[in-house]
Amino acid sequence: MTTKSKTTLANAVRLSAALLCAGACASAQAQTAIAIGGALKFDNDAVWKRIVDEAGGRGARFAVLATAAGNPARAAALIVDALERQGAVAEAIPVAPKLKGADLNKNLQDPALIARIASAKGVFFSGGAQELIVDTLQPQGQPTEMLKAIWQVYRAGGVVAGTSAGAAIMSEQMFRDAQDNLQVLKGQLREGREVDRGLGFVGPALFIDQHFLKRGRVGRMLPMMLAKGYKLGLGVDENSAAVIRGKDVEVIGAKGALLVDLGEASSDAALGAFNLQGARLSYLDRGDRHDLKTGVSTPSPLKQREPRIDPAAPDFKPYYSNEPFYMDMLGDTTIVNAMAHLIDSPHAELRGLAADVRVRAGNERPELGFEFRLYKGAGTVGWSTSAFGGEDYTVLNMRLDVMPVQFAQPLYTPLRPAAR
Repeated sequence: MTTKSKTTLANAVRLSAALLCAGACASAQAQTAIAIGGALKFDNDAVWKRIVDEAGGRGARFAVLATAAGNPARAAALIVDALERQGAVAEAIPVAPKLKGADLNKNLQDPALIARIASAKGVFFSGGAQELIVDTLQPQGQPTEMLKAIWQVYRAGGVVAGTSAGAAIMSEQMFRDAQDNLQVLKGQLREGREVDRGLGFVGPALFIDQHFLKRGRVGRMLPMMLAKGYKLGLGVDENSAAVIRGKDVEVIGAKGALLVDLGEASSDAALGAFNLQGARLSYLDRGDRHDLKTGVSTPSPLKQREPRIDPAAPDFKPYYSNEPFYMDMLGDTTIVNAMAHLIDSPHAELRGLAADVRVRAGNERPELGFEFRLYKGAGTVGWSTSAFGGEDYTVLNMRLDVMPVQFAQPLYTPLRPAAR
């Protein structure tokens, strides 16, 4: 880029930011990050409308970046349409490595495109491959002028929203490409491979993961948090979102999010494999809130109309009586199903396993597995409601230990007919 182009680019960003503040800073709401867990349905008005409302409502301007998408033109068009159906004025920004017929570097440095982002009230990142976002907007960890414009929108009280890959980049650290939860649990956590630097919109203290319950990603979040020193993690499920405004987190959409607190957790390095004792888990259902400053979670008004489930109360009457054992704690929504069962049962704990005993390429240490022990502790309470058509639980302050275990090889053998 020439010196003249650099000057024009910098002036465009400064002018756009000044115009943005002159017209909107006085009435703008607090800066808002909206992390969507992926698979966001286009008829999920609760989430789409909230994104637009947080940016000021009808007429709010959005810049849409399908940078992560495999088919950026199609992804951007669908997102633009979804936002405009809620009253926004949305524009696709043609900056994506897989966008056919586009000059990525030219568009990335285009002063006009950067100015249009800087003058928006919201920025929306599509799903796809999060590494494409960081590699494009923050190569070698250095922010481009376009990323600086996005930060200007955010710091001026705007909205940065993202689904799937667009949620992963919200943390300062992120998973780059870690599809196998169990391999991460076994220690496969390499810089530039499984993990990378994110864009950091939610700050240094909160870790975000996506597709969380559906894909059993508690198995990868725990070792990531421990390795990177995070005390607090939020795993957002599909078709759901966490609206993060300052210290306030609100869960909206179809399901919920798992809040992981390692503030009192410990680990024993002498065991030679991942282990964790005393993690604190809370499942926040839609409509629930959490205060990041005080650590207090508040169930939705619908839940508060129902009796609190308090296992320590003298009049506690549990709904469940059986004591299940979970063969795959990293299965679809298993961790939250187990928490809901335990909170409404007379038992003090439930256990389950996570393992892959197959001897195959890519499966390191097939004999290594993990036992998950969920148990009640001080402050473990819950609520449930049937207002959504099922039994939907909120569970706060449940404890979790994860311990490495060794499986026999082979784990099982076929049953043979008895000798006659």
